[in-house]
Amino acid sequence: MERYVEDHQKRRLTERVDIITAINILRSQGCEYDDLIEEITKVFYVDLDTFNEIVMAA
Repeated sequence: MERYVEDHQKRRLTERVDIITAINILRSQGCEYDDLIEEITKVFYVDLDTFNEIVMAA
C-alpha cells in the first residue's frame, strides 16, 4: 500500500476507539495483521502500548 505523510502532518492516535477505527479501515482494505503497524505509522503517530493491547486481544 502506498501511503506516506510528512511527519509534521501526522495526527496522533492515542484513543482506543481511534486506533480501532484505523485498524478496521486498513483491514477492510486488505491489510494483514502483520503489516498493520507499518501501514498505520506511515499516516499516524500511534500509542504503541494501546495498539499492541488491541492487536493482541484480536
